[in-house]
Amino acid sequence: MVTVRAPATSANLGSGFDVFGVALEHPADVVQVEKAPETTIDVTGAGSQYIPEDPEKNTVGAVARALEAPAHISIDKGIRPSSGLGSSAASAAGAAVALNELYDRGYSPKELVPIAAKGEAVVSGTPHADNVAPAILGGFTIATDQGFTQIEADISLVVCLPDLVVSTRKARSVLPSQAPLDDVVDTVGRATTLTAGMCRSDPVLVGNGLDDRIVTPVRAELIDGYDSVRNAALEAGAHGVTISGAGPGILGVCPPEDQRSVANAMIDAFDDNGVMARAFQTGIGNGAELCSW
Repeated sequence: MVTVRAPATSANLGSGFDVFGVALEHPADVVQVEKAPETTIDVTGAGSQYIPEDPEKNTVGAVARALEAPAHISIDKGIRPSSGLGSSAASAAGAAVALNELYDRGYSPKELVPIAAKGEAVVSGTPHADNVAPAILGGFTIATDQGFTQIEADISLVVCLPDLVVSTRKARSVLPSQAPLDDVVDTVGRATTLTAGMCRSDPVLVGNGLDDRIVTPVRAELIDGYDSVRNAALEAGAHGVTISGAGPGILGVCPPEDQRSVANAMIDAFDDNGVMARAFQTGIGNGAELCSW
């Protein structure tokens, strides 16, 4: 039996749509696997009533098939589904790491990323790696067709999660098929600024790099109160704010001494818009970690 802790993640980071991601210190899923003749799944924890246990419909079932590693898989969800915090990716990443260990498949962490991405395809329709890459590798990651780059960074974050649901498929359906050249150039500049900030662990540069004119504006319309929450966070000391993944979670970069005030400001702003919310004072953390053998 193998147990793995797999972290929540925040993908896109505004300017890095489908490319950037970070692992969060918390929350996290706990995935436990045990060899079995065929794959079965049990799910408990946050939002477990909405997560299918059929291996054909759950991300971890696809991972078990890809690794040819049938198992009884238990998932204790610390990450609510449809949160923008990589809930399905955490389960897929945790299963990939655990089954690789259980069956001694010998894959490296980077080799496990595309395997875990096959699990993501179950919920999003395509095998995106922007969440599973940080969930496995940790830190700040850049996922492209050429491979995966991981950068260790020390940045304080606040993630505010409203009591709303935005499905990944819905969030992708509103994306524009084209963008003005000026907006593309601005986004490239923001993305490079963010990457430099991660390399330097500079929250000001990272915050400046979160803005984008292409994806965030259309997705913000799916989140009641987004503009007021963003403004409240900036006024409370955040260096930058954007949607976490597909939403509805909202990510803020701030100095550690301002985390509490930023978190409270975001919660209060949602409340002013008639939406209940909770906030995590967190940071960039490690990837999936083996807990027991």
